Amino acid sequence: MPLLRSALVVLVVLAAGILPARAVEVQRVVSPGGIEAWLVEDHSNPIIALDLAFRGGAALDPAGKAGLANLVSGLIDEGAGEYDSQAFQGLLQDLSIKLSFSAGLDTFNGDLTTLTKNRDTAFNLLRLALTAPRFDAEPIERIRAQILAGLTQQSEDPGWIASRALDLLQFPDHPYGRPVSGTPETLAAIERKDLQEFAATRFARDRLAIGVVGDITPEELAGYLDKTFLALPAEGVPIDVPETDPAAPGAVVVVEKDVPQSVVQFAEKGIARDDPDYYAAYLVNYIFGGGGFASRLYAEVREKRGLAYSVYSYLNPMDHAALLQGGVATRNGRVADSLDVIRAEWRRMAQDGPTAEEVADAKTYLTGSFPLRFSSSGRIAGMLVSMQIEHLGIDYLKRRNSLIEAVTLEDAKRVARRLYDPDALTVVIVGRPDGITPTRPAPKIES
Repeated sequence: MPLLRSALVVLVVLAAGILPARAVEVQRVVSPGGIEAWLVEDHSNPIIALDLAFRGGAALDPAGKAGLANLVSGLIDEGAGEYDSQAFQGLLQDLSIKLSFSAGLDTFNGDLTTLTKNRDTAFNLLRLALTAPRFDAEPIERIRAQILAGLTQQSEDPGWIASRALDLLQFPDHPYGRPVSGTPETLAAIERKDLQEFAATRFARDRLAIGVVGDITPEELAGYLDKTFLALPAEGVPIDVPETDPAAPGAVVVVEKDVPQSVVQFAEKGIARDDPDYYAAYLVNYIFGGGGFASRLYAEVREKRGLAYSVYSYLNPMDHAALLQGGVATRNGRVADSLDVIRAEWRRMAQDGPTAEEVADAKTYLTGSFPLRFSSSGRIAGMLVSMQIEHLGIDYLKRRNSLIEAVTLEDAKRVARRLYDPDALTVVIVGRPDGITPTRPAPKIES
């Protein structure tokens, strides 16, 4: 392991040089109207970055109208208030203001970046997008058509097919089983009144988190918070998404597709973000399949046997379910061997856990690389929002490395026993793999 240890030392040295230059002090700012934001002041450049998230995402889309949140995210900056789509987008372009929105399963997100001199206009455009979107006919049909074109392209992508099939297997009767982007059928069912109702009931102050980084003082920000967000309703509709566990543990499904290389995705029940064992699980996953070249899966599947170019695993803690999942892509004739090795490593991690050396190396990397995340104002603003959404505390950036360091070898072994169950691994293969016997039919994927 000398090469890996040397690389880790170099990384820590580089990170140590970055942190002082990007010292992060988080301030809680509360406006006179009660709007809260977390701020990192940085007056070194005349730029302001703002990230926001509303709790409750595409999982709240009505049955039969999957894709509603995603469609709204593409439309609220296509005309708002007195500005039609062309005027709104033209103003953004002329003043070099970046404004965009996106929808995930559990949150609806937005981000704004502006030069300080243009902040009045930038914050006003954000206000209009959230409180007075126009939803004119032309942008609705144009953005709907763009999403449909994207769905057509995705339907031929083996990686997307595998991900979609895995969702359908694990969450067949749950909102997490619905596609965020919708389907041609559900998109066709969405009307202008649905978009208007979404904006009126889902953008609410009680589910809003805001992170700001850049050239603005707390006093200045407080004023903009009221101007921008105080017109939103105080409360949104209830977030009514049931807790669930993934279904179909141990299932093996093959989606036939005439490609030379199969794409494989696999998953089992994971661990919640607020679980006391989360940081131990995070460290163990880094060792197992999250650490790229340093992971066990990479070493066993690629380096030792040359079965695949890439193989990985990651924790996916959603708000109402949690997964430990991963993937591999390899030639059809090597899928069975690759899965045998992955399952064997899954079992070995459960039985033996990581070694003391692996735990030490993982801590070195995970703590040393953390400052590299502070590489831009936008990334830090996004972290501030995630900290609020996940209830991590305003001092999380200072505490995070100590949470990693506190994981003991005994903790790691115990959590490995708790988390890794090769018999519960659900596997989806897209391709024509040799030597694989499916245990159930493939789910029907919308097209």
